Amino acid sequence: MSVKAESQGSAIDLVKNIVAGALAFVAIGGFYFYSEESFLYRVLGLIAVLLIAAGIALTTTSGKNLLAFMKNARTEVRKMVWPTRVETMQTTLMVVVIVILLSIFLWFVDMLLGLGVGSLLG
Repeated sequence: MSVKAESQGSAIDLVKNIVAGALAFVAIGGFYFYSEESFLYRVLGLIAVLLIAAGIALTTTSGKNLLAFMKNARTEVRKMVWPTRVETMQTTLMVVVIVILLSIFLWFVDMLLGLGVGSLLG
């Protein structure tokens, strides 16, 4: 009996996803179809219909899973320990110094290779 309920749920989810996709398609088409109207009204209409389509898509099983994933991701971001301003400045300074040193080294190697190729060909 649960298999039948799951297949009906997936069929309903499929219909919801098709409706959401059709709404998104119609919203984009309407944006260009009404090109003589005010740009503000077209953008507001596009956003409104896309929000409705997103709301329909989020009611599906995959949409609910996406919302749960986003909620868990936000919880994990809150658990992170962010570096202090001093640590960030020190790390940035080290990156800048290393980039400068490597660019000087690569410029020197390029100059030597250029001289070598020039002496071989000249």
